[in-house]
Amino acid sequence: MNPVIGYSAIAAVALASALIGFYGLRVSRTTSDFYVASRTVRPWWNASAIGGEYLSAASFLGIAGLILLQGSGGLWFPIGYTAGYLMLLLFVAAPLRRSGAYTIPDFTEARLESTWARRVTSTLVIVVGWFYIVPQLQGAALTVRITTGLPSWVGSVAVAVLVAVIVAAGGMRSITFVQAFQFWLKLTALAVPVVALLLILGGGEPPAQLTPAEAFPPAAGPADLDVYRTVSLMVALLLGTLGLPHVLVRFYTNPDGVAARRTTVIVLALLSVFYLFPTVFGLLGRAFAPDLAASGEADALILLLPGRLVPGIWGELLTALVIAGAFGAFLSTSSGLVVSLAGVISQDLLGGSVRGFRIAAVASSLIPLLVALSTESTGLAGSVGLVFAFTASTLCPMLILGIWWRGLTARGAIAGMLTGALLSGGAILGGPLLSAAAPALRPFLEQPAAWTVPLAVLVTVLVSRGDHRGIPRGADAFLTRLHVPERQVR
Repeated sequence: MNPVIGYSAIAAVALASALIGFYGLRVSRTTSDFYVASRTVRPWWNASAIGGEYLSAASFLGIAGLILLQGSGGLWFPIGYTAGYLMLLLFVAAPLRRSGAYTIPDFTEARLESTWARRVTSTLVIVVGWFYIVPQLQGAALTVRITTGLPSWVGSVAVAVLVAVIVAAGGMRSITFVQAFQFWLKLTALAVPVVALLLILGGGEPPAQLTPAEAFPPAAGPADLDVYRTVSLMVALLLGTLGLPHVLVRFYTNPDGVAARRTTVIVLALLSVFYLFPTVFGLLGRAFAPDLAASGEADALILLLPGRLVPGIWGELLTALVIAGAFGAFLSTSSGLVVSLAGVISQDLLGGSVRGFRIAAVASSLIPLLVALSTESTGLAGSVGLVFAFTASTLCPMLILGIWWRGLTARGAIAGMLTGALLSGGAILGGPLLSAAAPALRPFLEQPAAWTVPLAVLVTVLVSRGDHRGIPRGADAFLTRLHVPERQVR
């Protein structure tokens, strides 16, 4: 691959993102602008921004790589990512917007009237955010190494620095413009190459490296799926989406609860269209680039396939477009995460000022960068899936029960969140060692959500029931505000 292609595509996306971000700086003047864009973002614009930040390295590169490796087993990831927004629509979007909170810890403190519950929530939000940023930086490292030949660390550093500058400069108002642009860039960067490749392959050129029977053997079909792993993965993806801090903070930017629901419906449509294209890339890869699976470069499939199938200048242009979309994915998701983390850190530790937000934005970019530089990348979609499992086991039960159950208490919420964190975190971090000692436990450690989520919910409910005197005095009034449409509230 000509490195000039990679340099040009990355530079173009970085420059465009910076210019749009600095345009947003011109209209970011108040504290509310920095935290929630003054709650004035309309549904279509907000849906595009959500698509921009939600469609991460795992969506842009990782899904195609998983389908290349696993066949139809990899299809559960786009299904779960999209269906998670249906759960948001049904259970969280409008009530969360009506809460009037700036961040998830704000919601926790207002609902449970507890400073300690807020502190635990803040800690978990920061942990989730940092570990979600790491795969984005590792994806940038992979892209830069594959497309330019530069050392991997250059990609991680470039994304972290650019995100820190844009977020610190303009906050949520600025990032909304950037992420909306990057969603449509990512969609175009996948759709155009897929259409071009299908048209070329429809003419019979070039021949596939594998026959259909070899590319899609029965062992790659649904009959071969491990039931437990599949169910556990879907639990993680469906419920994990409900606790992602960079997704939830977006609903605070809508004008009201009705707009939040409309935003979620539009996001569902946008995601459904987007995920068609990495899926097709993965299926094409099984037939035309099976060697990438054997070489450990499955996540690079989308970057390499256009150049293999389309020779000459047209292949280089398609590759440049894909590189631009990939870099946009890393920037947009990292930006959303840094905004949400900066809001939490600033509110809890730095007084909630604009200056505090900017300091927190830099810190929120630096720490994941250090982790990314000191660790090796695994499969992008798989590593993000583990973050979803952790989120589903910690923040999700607190949010769902806090919105829909009057009996939730601060002690119950804290006990449930800590239980979920210890169980899922222990499974994720200690899984490789425990699996080697007890191979029968491997499925339960590699996909822990199916047992960690129910246990976290059970602990939350049991502790809350035993602490019925701890039910906040303002619980009824708060729940009324969450569930009664704005125009009916007196």
